[in-house]
Amino acid sequence: VQLQASGGGLVQPGGSLRLSCAASGFSFGSYVMGWFRQAPRKEREFVASISWSGGSTNYADSVKGRFTISRDNAKNTVYLQMNSLKPEDTAVYYCAAREGHYSAYHPSSYDYWGQGTQVTVSS
Repeated sequence: VQLQASGGGLVQPGGSLRLSCAASGFSFGSYVMGWFRQAPRKEREFVASISWSGGSTNYADSVKGRFTISRDNAKNTVYLQMNSLKPEDTAVYYCAAREGHYSAYHPSSYDYWGQGTQVTVSS
């Protein structure tokens, strides 16, 4: 099983980034996919999740209206489009996979994790 996150970087406040997470080694289309983030000295927190079909999404209140999660099951890839970025969005972003049909918000509910990609929002 492998989850390879990419797309992070340094961006100015108000800017945009698109994260990607390429999955392999499991039945991607049968898994809920999620994005989490962890800032220095803070716990890992839920950002967004998407159902196996892509028909249902969930977002943390802090990113609602600014971030969009999507997936392409033909490419085994999940995306996180991040707009109107703020300094408080600075963190390592992780993608994760959860078997089944129902989303979850706690990291312990996810089965597989990627290695993380750094997002830094700073002027």
